[in-house]
Amino acid sequence: MKENTYTLWKYLLRPVSHFFAGKYAATLLLLLATLLALVWANSPYSESYSQLWDTHIVIGFGEFQAVDTLGHFINDGLMVIFFFVVGLEIKREFLVGELSSPQKAVLPIVAALGGMLAPALFYAVINQGGPGTHGWGIPMATDIAFSLGCLLALGNRVPLALKVFLLALAIVDDIGAILVIALFYTEEINIISMMVGGFIIFLSVVLNRSGVRKTFPYGLLGIALWIAFLQSGIHATVAGVLLALTIPARVKYDQDRFKNESQDILANFPENDFCIMMVDQSQKNMISHLKAAIDNIDTPLQKLEDALYPLATYFVIPLFALSNAGIEIAVGADSLNLFTPVTLGVIIGLMLGKPLGILLCSWLVVKTGFAVLPEEVSWMQLLGVSCLAGIGFTMSLFIANLAFADAILLQQAKIGVLIGSSLSAVLGVVILWIGGRNIPHREPSS
Repeated sequence: MKENTYTLWKYLLRPVSHFFAGKYAATLLLLLATLLALVWANSPYSESYSQLWDTHIVIGFGEFQAVDTLGHFINDGLMVIFFFVVGLEIKREFLVGELSSPQKAVLPIVAALGGMLAPALFYAVINQGGPGTHGWGIPMATDIAFSLGCLLALGNRVPLALKVFLLALAIVDDIGAILVIALFYTEEINIISMMVGGFIIFLSVVLNRSGVRKTFPYGLLGIALWIAFLQSGIHATVAGVLLALTIPARVKYDQDRFKNESQDILANFPENDFCIMMVDQSQKNMISHLKAAIDNIDTPLQKLEDALYPLATYFVIPLFALSNAGIEIAVGADSLNLFTPVTLGVIIGLMLGKPLGILLCSWLVVKTGFAVLPEEVSWMQLLGVSCLAGIGFTMSLFIANLAFADAILLQQAKIGVLIGSSLSAVLGVVILWIGGRNIPHREPSS
């Protein structure tokens, strides 16, 4: 009985294990891209680094033509794929994941809110009245790949519940970052383009309600929505999140119907033998029916997430890091001074504001009885995870690009992101190493 229960437990946790395994590989690739960018930007070939991302590219069809630099196409174009995957993850988590019930969601939601407000407040106080005031959103973000990668590096010294808590917190953090981008880092709005974008979203909802489960129509609408948002003034990456929320996420067949239909197909499968290939038309028809049954228990949301997750994780994000993390260390004293308000605000926001906001709000919601600490998680471990949440990197760099047109201010912000994220990573790993313990493999009690 115990063996069967343990096998079932491992099977149920397999999706979480695969997700975390993917994040670990993604972290290594992201780290390599960041190091390559820093080395390249400070090498004798630094000029080629700048020239590459400043290369002008023309993308268009018919009368529509978009002309911009390669760097901007990565930030405004390819990053839409990343935000679309984030949107799919957000919808999944609210439907069947760690945010699907109030009991599960209260602690990570409140903790994430504290982890967004405190860094922004620290930054705003330090930069009050200065030229860097607009960058208050930079230290609010958490880089899910880097933070989870650091947590995974500790192995069995941290419980699975702590990893799940960080994942849920990072998802809520992503929602906050997307709202900040949409509401506060938006240029002048073009009402007509906004109305076109709203109509496209409406069409996607209609397709969903009409039972359209092919992913191709949603892809076409996504391209049209990206173009509309590109012209609207709202950052185009928000289009990816909004479209993701309209993607069908429910199965057509429940478990019993799928089992009955597939068993019936297999039971009546023609007995004509085949070795090289199937040529019997009745057998091919049966296979088509079986594929249709399988397709009806696989949702468009899951299909798109499975298809695009590797592209976003192993190509888009490393390419974004390569094009944005190349800070020239010898660019000038003004940008390298760590005591400039922008750099200091980002560092303190990430390193101090993040853990303080997360820990304080978590303590309040637990002490008032609205939530409980995850099983086997101590307050010291929660402090360590709160420090890891200060690894802002990808989202922080992204918001920095939106916040500052001035090259010096942007350089100062990027230095703050790298230093603040690095110190947060080291501090979080050290605290978790000290406060953790080796957790033995135990079979769940039956």
